Amino acid sequence: MGGIRRQFSASFKAKVALAAVREEGTLSELACRFGVHPTQVAQWRHQLEESAAALFSDGRKGVEQDPTEREADLFAALARVEAELAWLKKKAGL
Repeated sequence: MGGIRRQFSASFKAKVALAAVREEGTLSELACRFGVHPTQVAQWRHQLEESAAALFSDGRKGVEQDPTEREADLFAALARVEAELAWLKKKAGL
């Protein structure tokens, strides 16, 4: 009924996707040459095209949150701490 699913390495997927992007042949030709299904070749090519921009983006800029979001988080944390401090002062005064 079903066979064992084959697992391909990332380097193999990259090689097939690059061949597809370079248009070294039709999807059917590439699938036959590499021994995979044409749909799989198209999916790997699509994944490569979608994630290629991330390879060349400057990772340092995208790591930190937007300053307004960070400020909002810090103000929320400050409000929680101030409320807790007021509650503790009230309970300690009893």
